[in-house]
Amino acid sequence: MQVKDVMTDKPEYLEASATIREAAMRMQEHNRGFTAIGEREKLVGVVTDRDIALRGIGKGKTPDDPISSVMSGKVLYCYQDDEVTSVLQNMQDQGVQRLAVLNNDKNKDFVGVVALSDIAEKCKDTDLAQRIANCCRTYH
Repeated sequence: MQVKDVMTDKPEYLEASATIREAAMRMQEHNRGFTAIGEREKLVGVVTDRDIALRGIGKGKTPDDPISSVMSGKVLYCYQDDEVTSVLQNMQDQGVQRLAVLNNDKNKDFVGVVALSDIAEKCKDTDLAQRIANCCRTYH
């Protein structure tokens, strides 16, 4: 199974100049815990609800501070044609539960997001289920 078979497509991203409040509102509106951050149509980071809580509120940021002040600048990603099993290993190695999905290694266009929950939803075999469970033990 490939990432394109399980990912959430039609991604949107927030501009790096957006506020923490705008990011939180967008996450709430779309019922998700992860948003990509872009600048001139290029991904420059990602932010999770955990980033907002720990790097934002926990460190005294205000809702009007820029989202770039709490985002992770390192964008972890995979490609839409990658095999899900290798992506799960990547997630486990990186200690994360979501990755940005790029179309290919030439264009590197942002085409979606894949989460452990996306993979679990489509899981049909015990080996894959065990890999998901292993990955869940290590994310942060």
